[in-house]
Amino acid sequence: MAEPPRIAVLGAGSVGCLIGGAWQAAGFPITFIGRPKLAGDIAEHGLTLTDFSGWKQRLDEVDYRTDPAAIGEADIILLCVKSGATVEAARQIAAHGRDGALVVSFQNGVSNLDLLREELGDRFELVRGMVPFNVAYLGKGHFHKGVAGLLSAEDRPEMRDLAERVGRDGPAGLHLSDDMLGVAWGKLLINLNNAVNALSGSPLLQQLREHDYRRVVAASQREGLRLLKAAGIGPAKVGAVSPGMLPFAIGAPDWLFNRVFLKSWKIDERARSSMADDLAAGRKTEIDYINGELVRLAERLGKSAPVNSRIVELIRRAEAGADEPWGPAALRREVLGR
Repeated sequence: MAEPPRIAVLGAGSVGCLIGGAWQAAGFPITFIGRPKLAGDIAEHGLTLTDFSGWKQRLDEVDYRTDPAAIGEADIILLCVKSGATVEAARQIAAHGRDGALVVSFQNGVSNLDLLREELGDRFELVRGMVPFNVAYLGKGHFHKGVAGLLSAEDRPEMRDLAERVGRDGPAGLHLSDDMLGVAWGKLLINLNNAVNALSGSPLLQQLREHDYRRVVAASQREGLRLLKAAGIGPAKVGAVSPGMLPFAIGAPDWLFNRVFLKSWKIDERARSSMADDLAAGRKTEIDYINGELVRLAERLGKSAPVNSRIVELIRRAEAGADEPWGPAALRREVLGR
C-alpha cells in the first residue's frame, strides 16, 4: 500500500479522541484539533483509550492543536464537532482545508450533511458517517468507550482504501454502507434515549434498568416510527434490534429487558450519553438534532409529535438550570401524562 492518508480530527472531544487515537495506533498520522482544556490534559498525561472489553491503548506522542489552520495539512477531515457547531466548523474547513479533501461527518442527527453542502459546495468530498457508541472522558487524557459498535460511513470508492486500512475489528473499526441516510435515521431512533439519560442524571446502565425511563424512550421511538412511515423514510437496522422492534425491546418488562436485551447490548457501568455530559458541563446539548429532528419532521408533515416535543422542552429547561434530575415515575408522568 501507499503511505496512509493524513487525517485531521476536527472537534477532538471524547468521540474524536477515541476514533483518532485508535486510528493513530493503527498507523495513521493524526492531527487532533479541539479545545485548549483537552490539549493541556493530553500534553500532560498523554492519550489513554479503553473500552468495555478490556482493550487499552496508550499514546504518548499526540499532535493535539487548538488552531483549525491545521486542517490544511489533511487529506481526510473527520468532523466530530457537536451538531450545533456544524456551520462554524464548515467555515473553518472552507478557510483552511485543501480543495478535494475528504470530509467525513461523524456526527449525530441527519441534517449535518445538508448544512455542510450549503457552506462548502463542491470544493470537498462530503461523506456521511455514523458513530454507534458512547465515549466518556474520565479525566487525565483517558477516554472510555462504554458501548459496543462499529463506525459506519458511505460505501464510496474513496472510502474503501480507508476502510481496508482501518479494518472492521477493534474499537474504531469501520463498516461501509450504501444506505447511510437510513443508518442515520436508525441511529437517531436509538439516540432518543440520550435525552432521557440526561434528564435522569444517572449512568446509562442504571437509567436503562428503570422501566419508567424506558417507557418514555419507547413512546418517543413509536412516535418517531409513525412519523418516518408517514414521510416514506425507511430507517436501517443499527445494532442487534431492528427499528420496528426497538420500542418493544426498550419497553419490555424488566425481567425480559435485563436478561435478554440489555445483556446483548454490552454496556458497562461507566457509560453515559454525550447529552448527559453536556448538561453536566453546562454546555448546550444536541437535542435539536435528535428529538428535535422528529419535531421538525412532524411540522413538515402537518402532524404533531407531543412526546418528543415535551422532551425537547425539558432538556431546554435543564440547559437553563431550571430542574433537578427527574426520577423514573416523575419523568413518565411529566412526558406521558400517566
